[in-house]
Amino acid sequence: MMNSYIWFIVLSVLVASFSQILLKKSATKEYPNRIREYLNPYVITGYGMMVVSTVLTVIAYTRVDFKNGPIIESAGYVIVLILSRMFFKEKITTKKFIGTVLIIIGIVIFYT
Repeated sequence: MMNSYIWFIVLSVLVASFSQILLKKSATKEYPNRIREYLNPYVITGYGMMVVSTVLTVIAYTRVDFKNGPIIESAGYVIVLILSRMFFKEKITTKKFIGTVLIIIGIVIFYT
């Protein structure tokens, strides 16, 4: 039976993926000065979400085998690819698609 704390890592990956999207959204905007570039709602929320993600991961590693963490966290690449497509209309190239499929295959192989 899978440890319920694995869901903390899954949630951590989701939170980190959304935080990366917010940070990228901030990077696409122009700001009047350096202070506003780093102190705006996107950046503050994005880094806040990264802190939450880190806390969730630390909590999860108190009860989850370390071998499971990196495997689940690799799903973050897949999630960011999907979110980038949804929010930024980024093109999913053949290389990105193949890489994503390989990540998914690796996760499936690890857990079967």
